[in-house]
Amino acid sequence: MSAAQAVEAVFRIESARIIASVARVVRDVGIAEEIAQDALVAALEQWPRAGVPDRPGAWLMTTAKHRAIDLVRRKETYARKLAEVGRSLEDVPPPAEPADPEDIDDDLLRLIFTSCHPVLATEARIALTLRLMGGLTTQEIARAFLTSEATVAQRIVRAKRTLAKAGVPFEVPYGADREARLSSVLEVIYLVFNEGYSATAGDDLVRPALCEDALRLARVLAALMPEEPEVHGLAALLEFQASRIATRTGPDGAPVLLADQNRSRWNRMLIHRGARALGRAGNGPYSVQAAIAGCHAAAVRYEDTDWPRIAALYGRLVQLIPSPVVELNRAVAVSMAEGPAAALPLVDALAREPALRAYHLLPSVRGDLLERLGRSEEARAEFERAASLTRNAQERTLLLGRAARL
Repeated sequence: MSAAQAVEAVFRIESARIIASVARVVRDVGIAEEIAQDALVAALEQWPRAGVPDRPGAWLMTTAKHRAIDLVRRKETYARKLAEVGRSLEDVPPPAEPADPEDIDDDLLRLIFTSCHPVLATEARIALTLRLMGGLTTQEIARAFLTSEATVAQRIVRAKRTLAKAGVPFEVPYGADREARLSSVLEVIYLVFNEGYSATAGDDLVRPALCEDALRLARVLAALMPEEPEVHGLAALLEFQASRIATRTGPDGAPVLLADQNRSRWNRMLIHRGARALGRAGNGPYSVQAAIAGCHAAAVRYEDTDWPRIAALYGRLVQLIPSPVVELNRAVAVSMAEGPAAALPLVDALAREPALRAYHLLPSVRGDLLERLGRSEEARAEFERAASLTRNAQERTLLLGRAARL
């Protein structure tokens, strides 16, 4: 790995912690992100010459703190914040033990709740938190939203300006304010996990660090809100999904389809945790998705999967959150429960959905159905089209391989 690659890899992992730690002191997520980016530039300049430090994450954190002091001192607009801090970042003691037992000393969680403040529109809350906490690019966030990069970029810029103008505190809220932000927080954690579980772009299919952060935050939320069923539903869903991460790719990083995964390597501890959380879940969207994931986890062999139940659960999910992506997943389950001929009309109907026009999984699913129906030429064309739409190198290789075999 070159120094530049090391910088990118470490920043992907550490950026959220750097932003969150600095934001706790400077109380401005926009400034905190600028400081983190400044540390990134410094690493790109110095590491190729001096070598990658032994503790690259600590190097970035320390550099960010020093840059924060320089930036605050250099710009008059930050003078008020320097006066509020009243001391250098290096000398800031750890937070005192909170008087309220419900308080969470977790900067990443504070970052999510701050970014999900009601002063922002829902789309802006999610985009900003994905950017700050997940370290995702505007391209990756646009993929998650099924929208354009320009739209996402505008949302993020406006969101940071709005938070700064409103003076939103960097904290975990309580009472009704916490409940009001919870749905956005859950969606953010879910989308961050999904980006780690199946990376939008790049050379790696899986980014475990994102999954670990999302899973940890879901567990924290479950402990914080033990009476909230959907929090447990999300936690159960992520536990089940995380149990399969080690088997989703082969030794060379190539994707391994669900039917071909070695189920003996699925993490039974995570499956047990997922089942326990599912027992406390409710009937909301995350709880239903957790029940679907639980069906997969319960099948010792792929052939034992209860596809009729999964199809029925997807039918319930469509009623809760109508979405073309959910409809596509339901079509896959229908194809396994009733055969590809029953599912093909469902997929063909989704081809008219504008939101799925550039969604690579639509032609991928259609190609799979056509292959199972013996329509090889049409299937090959669909796999090639899917390969042209994905930005992930491993997925592209898999899809082109399926096309070549036909």
